Amino acid sequence: SVILLENSRFYIEEEGKAKDADGNKLKADPEKVKEFRASMAKLADIYCSDAFGTAHRGHSSMVGEGYATKCSGFLLAKELDYFAKIIDSPTKPVCGILGGAKVADKIQLIMSLLDKVDIMIIGGGMAFTFIKEGGVNIGNSLYDE
Repeated sequence: SVILLENSRFYIEEEGKAKDADGNKLKADPEKVKEFRASMAKLADIYCSDAFGTAHRGHSSMVGEGYATKCSGFLLAKELDYFAKIIDSPTKPVCGILGGAKVADKIQLIMSLLDKVDIMIIGGGMAFTFIKEGGVNIGNSLYDE
């Protein structure tokens, strides 16, 4: 059987944090997170993640806590194969394109790719962090301190 769940990001226990209606930051109760993860683990015998874009996150639905057997799906395996080809034996020239909001989450990746790529393009919210650090006014654009 395959079970599809609603978007678990609606629950504070999924990410461990949230904001209330007034925009105030909230932190999930660690015991409630443990209960949430246990409730998810009761749904199946095997945890299979096929989400490459979120595989790095420590969210409740991503870590597979409580499952004796964990695996990656075919799509995730395919993405990792493509990534390995680029990192291990790239066809030159190589252009790395990274995006997202938080530089802090990706700084290790950026640093490790610098000697593997011929050019790196950084877009999305991350770009404004580099632009601001370069002395340019970014207005109210996203900035990762």
